[in-house]
Amino acid sequence: MRLPWQRKPVDLSGAPVPVATTAATPPALSSETGVIHLQGVRCSYPGSETPVIREFNLLVRPGEFVSILGRSGVGKTTALRVIAGFEQVTSGYVRIGGQLVGSSFVHVPPDQRRIGLVFQDYALFPHLTVGSNVEFGLKGMPDDERRARIAPVLEMVGMSGYESRYVHELSGGQQQRVAIARALAPDPVALLLDEPFSNLDRQLRAVLRRDIKNIVSETGATTLLVTHDREEALATSDRIAVMGDNCIEQIGTPEDVYQNPVSAEVATLIGPCELIPGVFRGGVVVTEAGVFPTRITTDTPISDGQQVLALMRASELEIKPAGEGDQPSATIYLREFEGEFSEYSIKLNSGTTLRVRRRAANGLEVGSRVTVHPRGSSKVIVYPV
Repeated sequence: MRLPWQRKPVDLSGAPVPVATTAATPPALSSETGVIHLQGVRCSYPGSETPVIREFNLLVRPGEFVSILGRSGVGKTTALRVIAGFEQVTSGYVRIGGQLVGSSFVHVPPDQRRIGLVFQDYALFPHLTVGSNVEFGLKGMPDDERRARIAPVLEMVGMSGYESRYVHELSGGQQQRVAIARALAPDPVALLLDEPFSNLDRQLRAVLRRDIKNIVSETGATTLLVTHDREEALATSDRIAVMGDNCIEQIGTPEDVYQNPVSAEVATLIGPCELIPGVFRGGVVVTEAGVFPTRITTDTPISDGQQVLALMRASELEIKPAGEGDQPSATIYLREFEGEFSEYSIKLNSGTTLRVRRRAANGLEVGSRVTVHPRGSSKVIVYPV
């Protein structure tokens, strides 16, 4: 179901506000400008010379759902605030709908960027009804048009019939649906979601993120999600931008980023894993867990005999009972039954822990000595130290 009003062309003309007297010429638009486009953006907070984000480059295409995934404190929310217009950039260029809205010499205020915002704390007005909360974002429109938009957008988010309810009468998931309805009602150029599911319990998060993915797909809304939850990013995104400290380390489809992380930091952010030291020798890595065939996803060359870190994922490993004299071997110290499979925690002789998943029917006892092997044709990714 698409909303009944027609998406209007982006027009931010006349909105730029100078923030510096020295003008510069922004770089020419690329052949693919996108709805949101950041080029070489740097942002520092007043009184600090340390950038919160630096050399930040991001292109979000029309109708695309992109997630920025990263640990707390790496600058992902600041990047969102830069796009929304709450923070001014020190250098670089921010474009929305192909028009320059942020640079060292231009700053378009947030209310003139036509961006829809959804926060983790919902930011609803408790003294207003659901309908009035949605209508609040439609100031400047004729009264009849404002009222006409409320029912369709609430139906879109599954909140029909709640127009007269107050915020305190709603569950957390319902409040977030109202927040999304309010953000969509003005027909924004793009929708920005800042950790929108973090205040919800795990089961409700899963339901709501599926619903929101369907909602933004149906409306055709270009969406940028900021999250520290890899499950959210993997489940909802067309592409994921993984942030290290202050900048994007890798961007690609969820499948590509998960299967081919370009660094150890990206690998630990995109999925549960362990990194153990080893030596690269002729296409294999020699570790205390055993010898494993390898593949390389980094652009940095790795030479024979070089020290590396080997990426160990539970789903890509197998364990077998150790025979007499099998070396190296490890000990199972924990088994967690999870229905279709069991996850084993095994301890190597050095004390290092690895995790391995096996079919639940093929159980091994805690305390058993086992050997570790790649599952099927899996190869271990290695990174230079």
